[in-house]
Amino acid sequence: MNWLITTFASSIGKKLMMAVTGLSFCAFLTAHLIGNLTLYAGRDAFNSYAEHLHSLGPLITVAETGLLFFGIIHVLTGLFLFFQNIAARPARYEVNKNAGGRTIGSATMPYTGLILIAFITFHLINFHFIDKTGTTIFQIVRDAFAKPSYIAIYVMAVVTAAFHVSHGLWSAFQTLGINHPKYMPLIRKAGIAFSILIGIGFGFIPVFISLTT
Repeated sequence: MNWLITTFASSIGKKLMMAVTGLSFCAFLTAHLIGNLTLYAGRDAFNSYAEHLHSLGPLITVAETGLLFFGIIHVLTGLFLFFQNIAARPARYEVNKNAGGRTIGSATMPYTGLILIAFITFHLINFHFIDKTGTTIFQIVRDAFAKPSYIAIYVMAVVTAAFHVSHGLWSAFQTLGINHPKYMPLIRKAGIAFSILIGIGFGFIPVFISLTT
């Protein structure tokens, strides 16, 4: 047990936790997007999908609890590493060079992460923790996306998520030791492709709903 505590107390251990929890959220985003695509098939298809999820009962509860647990670990570990890096380099460089292949995604990871936390809270309040008596999940979605302000917030959050995962996906594989010169360029491209898929896949949904309902 001591070796386990020692491992996860180290910087390498914390990065491993970030990688594993980050990949789990990428998997969740993929599954969530696939489910949300039923919105394009109309009211009945999306309500049927939602009812199927609710019918899973305890399995959904376990999945939600696991996501919450992983989320807390990801956020707290990310903040710890962020402040640890600041403490290790208290003085900013005189010249901010884009060395080592830094991208917008990698440079803004802590900030996009905090924005996503705020949006997820906002999103859950408006979709999950809401009185569903006498209504359907499709109506809730339709009513939310009838508000231009919500569409703007949603699209901006989705773009933020795309930037976050554009770096996070390949970085997680790198942390887990998959850093071979032959495969890493492909993994980087896959990360970018995944981020674009997430951005377009989620981002177009509110526009589609607002224009067709």
